[in-house]
Amino acid sequence: MRELLLSAGLLLAFLGIVEAQEGMIRIGAITIQGNQKTKDEIILRELLFKSGDLVPDSLLEVQMERSKDLVMNTGLFNEATFNQSVGNEGEINLEIIVIETWYIYPVPVFELIDRNFNVWWVEQNRSLDRINFGIEFAHLNFTGQKDKLKLTAKYGYTRSYSLKYSFPYIDRAQTLGIVTEVAYARNRELNYNSIDNKQLFYKDTDGRFIFQRFWSEFGLIYRPGFHLTHGLRLRFQQNQVDDYIASELNPDFFLDGRKNQRFFSLRYHFTYDLRDVRSYPLEGNLFTAELIKDGLGFFSDRNALTLLTNYDHFWTLSDRWSTGFQFGVKLSMTRQQQPFNEYRAFGFGRNNLYGYEYYVVNGMDMALLKSFMRYRLFTKELNFGKFIPIKSFRKMPMKAYLSFNQGIAVVNDPYTSEVNPFSNRALWGGGLGLDIVLYYDKVFRIQYSYNHLFEHGLFLHFNTNI
Repeated sequence: MRELLLSAGLLLAFLGIVEAQEGMIRIGAITIQGNQKTKDEIILRELLFKSGDLVPDSLLEVQMERSKDLVMNTGLFNEATFNQSVGNEGEINLEIIVIETWYIYPVPVFELIDRNFNVWWVEQNRSLDRINFGIEFAHLNFTGQKDKLKLTAKYGYTRSYSLKYSFPYIDRAQTLGIVTEVAYARNRELNYNSIDNKQLFYKDTDGRFIFQRFWSEFGLIYRPGFHLTHGLRLRFQQNQVDDYIASELNPDFFLDGRKNQRFFSLRYHFTYDLRDVRSYPLEGNLFTAELIKDGLGFFSDRNALTLLTNYDHFWTLSDRWSTGFQFGVKLSMTRQQQPFNEYRAFGFGRNNLYGYEYYVVNGMDMALLKSFMRYRLFTKELNFGKFIPIKSFRKMPMKAYLSFNQGIAVVNDPYTSEVNPFSNRALWGGGLGLDIVLYYDKVFRIQYSYNHLFEHGLFLHFNTNI
């Protein structure tokens, strides 16, 4: 027993010497202030350390800064401050002070249905018929555990009703979450085809609803660490289109002149996210991959297996200069012809190219590469004081960047390229832009861009992250 105690003492002494030699610092108490709604454990979940951990002195500031980024990337706060103080025996105590953002958005819906502002303003002549209005109740932190609830009722161009709820952590380890959604929508007007890479629309003269959709979804989200996320979602969808579209305008809308389409789909999504600021990153990288199986054998209306991948990389070159690129790929592993409403390549969502705001390119496969150089013009914080009744909005951080943009893309379209000339060839575009970032995650872009036809113009893009 005496020898055992002596060995244990020598081991502890040795560990103490190693700790001293390596400059280890122990994390003491961690306190959180300012989180009136958000639970402490949601914030503590994003820290790279916990109370009692030993952190190398050389990595302490790096881990503090990265933890602050992770806390801000939850989207729950307008500001987060990390204050350090020396405690007993040289340990570092941490005080985290947060200012919560506004979580509840019971706001009127007033949205454009077109793919971007420019299409509505120029090609659709600012038509008020192409606007959705209604009410959306969005709570981005429903129980204080980063769970999101959205209830939406829309009228106008699209009449739709939806309920969506996501809860990030249902287990003690805070790694497993759920997401559910149910929705119904119908339209009096429909994009039934694309010719010359332009969307064609049909609207019934009697004002009947010509396109109806119902879907429900349940998914599991697994986030074992800080940067890695897995998602698995099961979805049922049922669509119905007017007989005139299915039989006359475009029999390939659902293929073979079908009016109805029913199918189950299973989606696996993988994300590895090392960006510093997700809404407007300047440093880090992002990799996503999604494998989608449409049609699980219960119905014969859909059969497709699609892989979508994206890789983004960002570098900070100096205090004001930064650069980066975004690369995206779509690969259809089921090579048979797909329904028109599922035959998209770029022109929707994040898959867009500078100068092609007025065009869409459909196809089986796609590769897209965009690069940019950014110069920070200024950083300011506007303080509106008590003039703004909502405390979360009284201080508005604002940053502005000048961006230099370039991009290339190619789309493989073996079925409709005869009437859509942008397919099966290299496309390129670029230009200059002014990016304005408000409240950390609200991004407004004003871009002057051109394309391979040397068409050019001023284009606006918005991302409010609600």
